Amino acid sequence: MQRAVEGDVIGNCGLLVGEQVPAGEPEIAVELLRDAWHQGFATEAVSAVLDWAGASGHRRVWATVREWNSASRRVLAKVGFEETGRREADGVHGDTVFLRCTL
Repeated sequence: MQRAVEGDVIGNCGLLVGEQVPAGEPEIAVELLRDAWHQGFATEAVSAVLDWAGASGHRRVWATVREWNSASRRVLAKVGFEETGRREADGVHGDTVFLRCTL
């Protein structure tokens, strides 16, 4: 991701093939530099990637996020992701929550 006016890179967002989600269904990933947090960039980027995914024929996109990451969970909920109830325990980094969005 790059800010239009400043031209600086602030993170990345895209689809990937995940081993933890159903075959043929992509997983979305987004990372922002801390200076870009809480400014709407994640919501804008995830929305754009979901639009592209739908236009490319995907019908469902998955996301995984740490249970403690409430900011990312809010962004995903805002753009239409729903928690599936599936969680994977991780005593070191925090449990992983699985979400999906039907396009």
